[in-house]
Amino acid sequence: MRGGAATGVARAVELLDLHPAPADMRQLVIEGLSRTPKQLPAWFLYDAEGSRLFDLICQQPEYTLTATETSLLEREATAIAAALGSGTLVEFGAGSARKVAPLLQALSQPAYVALDISADHLEPACARLQQQFPKVPILGVCCDYSQLEQLPEHPLLSGKAHLGFFPGSSLGNFNPEAARALLRQFHKLLGPGSTLLIGIDQPKTRERLEAAYNDAAGVSAAFALNLLTRLNRDLAGSFEETAFRYQAVWKPEHSHIEMALVSQKQQQVKLAGQVWTFAEGETLITETSAKYSPEAFLELAASAGWRGKRRWSDPAGDLSLHLLVQAD
Repeated sequence: MRGGAATGVARAVELLDLHPAPADMRQLVIEGLSRTPKQLPAWFLYDAEGSRLFDLICQQPEYTLTATETSLLEREATAIAAALGSGTLVEFGAGSARKVAPLLQALSQPAYVALDISADHLEPACARLQQQFPKVPILGVCCDYSQLEQLPEHPLLSGKAHLGFFPGSSLGNFNPEAARALLRQFHKLLGPGSTLLIGIDQPKTRERLEAAYNDAAGVSAAFALNLLTRLNRDLAGSFEETAFRYQAVWKPEHSHIEMALVSQKQQQVKLAGQVWTFAEGETLITETSAKYSPEAFLELAASAGWRGKRRWSDPAGDLSLHLLVQAD
C-alpha cells in the first residue's frame, strides 16, 4: 500500500524536543560586523515577520524556484519513490514541510521524520501532514541538525533505511566550505547505505536571477530590511531603516546572488553593546544564494562522500533534484 492521503482517524503527532541551545546572537553579530565586507548569518532573517515575508516571496512571479521544485516533485514523484526505495524519509530543515506530500503519496508504506530548529514551525507542519496522511507515522524532532552527533533513538529511525530529503536549494545559502561540511553532516547522520534527495537551483541569466531576488512588489526588500527591525528589537540596535537600501546582485565569479543592505550615508549604529561605523555605499550582506550546474554540484557532493545516482530536472533546466548515494 502506498502512503496516499487515506481517510480515517489521524495518529497523534509525536514531537521530540532535543532542546537545541539558543544561538549567541550577540557574539555572531560582533563576528559578522567585524568582517570586511560585513555579513550576518542568513537565519537572522527568519523571525516571525521574516518567515511571513519569505512565504510571500515564494508567491511572487519572479521567484520561480518554489513553484518549479514543487511541480517537479509532483510530476516525478513515482519515479523518485521507485529510486528511493523503502525506508524512513528524513527531512532536514523541514519548516512548513509543504514539499514532502508528493513523496509521502508515492512511497510504499512511508514513515516521515521532520527535523527543524523551530518548534513553532514544526508542530503545526507535522499536525497538518498527519491530517493529510493519517496512516503515515510522523515524528517531529526539534533540533539543530548541524550539531547532532547522531539521529535520535526512535522506532521510526531504527532498523530502516534513511532517505534524506533537503529541498529548496537551501544548500546555496552556504559558502562552498560550509556546504561541503553540511553534506558531510548529512552523510554521518543518515548512516551507511542511506540516500539523499536534494534540490539544487541552477545558474540563469543575470536579469532573471536579480529579478527573482528583487521582485517588483518589493517583498524581497521588505524581507531584508526586516532584519534591521529584528536587530533593533533583540539586540538594542539603533538602525534607521530609511538609511539603508536593498540590492541583489549576481556575482558570476562566485556563481551566487548576493543580497545586501547598502548604507545611504556615513553613519554610526549602536548594536550589541558596541558602536559600528558604516561608510556611504558600504554593504551589509544579508545572505547569498549559490547556483550550481549539475556538474559543479556533483563535484561538491563527491568531495563530501556522495555520488550521483539519478537526476530529475524541469523542462527549462532551471532546477535539479539530485538523488545521491554514499560513495563509500
